[in-house]
Amino acid sequence: MGGSVKDVKSKAELDNITKSGEAVIIHFWASWCDASKQMDQVFSHLSTDFPNTHFLAVEAEEQPEISEAFSVSSVPYFAFVKDGKTVDTLEGADPSSLANKVARVAGSANPGEPAAPASLGMAAGPTVLETVKELAKEIGSSPQANQARPGLSDALKNRLQQLVASHPIMLFMKGNPEAPRCGFSQKVIDILKDETVKFGTFDILSDNEVREGLKLFSNWPTFPQLYCKGELLGGCDIAIAMHESGELREVFRDHGIDTIDSVEAKVSGSENGKGGITQSTGLSTTLTSRLESLVNSNPVMLFMKGKPTEPKCGFSGKVVAILQEEKVAFESFDILTDEEVRQGLKVFSNWSSYPQLYIKGELIGGSDIVLEMQKSGELKRILVEKGIVHQETPEDRLKSLITSSPVMLFMKGTPEAPRCGFSSKVVNALKENGVSFGSFDILSDEEVRQGLKVFSNWPTFPQLYYKGELIGGCDIILELRDNGELKSTLSE
Repeated sequence: MGGSVKDVKSKAELDNITKSGEAVIIHFWASWCDASKQMDQVFSHLSTDFPNTHFLAVEAEEQPEISEAFSVSSVPYFAFVKDGKTVDTLEGADPSSLANKVARVAGSANPGEPAAPASLGMAAGPTVLETVKELAKEIGSSPQANQARPGLSDALKNRLQQLVASHPIMLFMKGNPEAPRCGFSQKVIDILKDETVKFGTFDILSDNEVREGLKLFSNWPTFPQLYCKGELLGGCDIAIAMHESGELREVFRDHGIDTIDSVEAKVSGSENGKGGITQSTGLSTTLTSRLESLVNSNPVMLFMKGKPTEPKCGFSGKVVAILQEEKVAFESFDILTDEEVRQGLKVFSNWSSYPQLYIKGELIGGSDIVLEMQKSGELKRILVEKGIVHQETPEDRLKSLITSSPVMLFMKGTPEAPRCGFSSKVVNALKENGVSFGSFDILSDEEVRQGLKVFSNWPTFPQLYYKGELIGGCDIILELRDNGELKSTLSE
């Protein structure tokens, strides 16, 4: 080892190192990412201070098999391996956290000596401490600290959206189907051909703007990338796993992608798009009883791949996001953990794919149907009818807005572009005192504008609230500022 960072060129090479059982720290990086370059300096110094630990560097895009094995979706990303198992991870440019985690996994910088406490709470030598402090300041003041890549322009975002949706199945790859230029792209091409589906492709080597932009657009740093109806399925490893399990065909079928055997494969009795419970399923009484119990275990029940905090497929993630947007309390079941439930529920519900959303024991559908219902307002209507959520009254909405931020300002315009002098004065007073606040432009919503006058019994704007309580308008805020009481009033 000897205190140096080793570039890893293959998963086989990585496996040979990790199976030793020794501590291994892996830095996933990308050439376009400034934050990766900054963190590389810390990583290099740490390798010197912990010479008995393996420090490895993996270029995320060039090693997709390794990146997907560690679920890398952004860079910089660090994985901490010990005894052949991943024991911790770190996402983003955080020098202090990296140093702390390395110290915990690697142990004392000097074998035989206890880990000495330091100002950053870590066991490390003076060189790395100094480097961490300097880079923590540098990265903390850099826009790359919270956003490793610049945002997409509207023009590029629109172009990527059009490309992703240009075919029901779209593959972004290196090369083309006739001449793939990487083995992973070749594997996905073979899979799609085996699935007997039509698909479009785009050679990311031919257009660097698309190549770099799509990483940010999809939050996926490697290629190939496979999309179905505009939704990212994943890269090579995910496509292989889904193909081998039969799940890929189910996803295609669920989204209306025709294959040679699609007519035979269609599930009968789902003409209305919501499926139903068959009268004779062929399932055992025990399994049927268990499935009925699970479906009815919560008013809103989602059978998905993964957990709400860690969805294992984009379609499950989409339904979770919709339920969270609707502020619906729900329970979930990870069908990847129980094959009996996974296969049995397909028969029980007469619905062949996942996720499946149930409300009061009734199957609503999969991701496409739930999204369509949300857009049309039908989902909200059903949730109200079933007593899951209450119809929001104008007063409920005002209370929600008022408490949406601890300090909330109802003003004319926005903090960046106030549209009246009084609103501008209050914004400046808050900024001068270092007060963070939310805002609402009452010119954009007449119902809120008029309703708030009655709700607060205050006829003019701006209006400033703290923890749901009205503080006052412009004159009161300026008086509090002049008396030196504004910040204390808004922090009690």
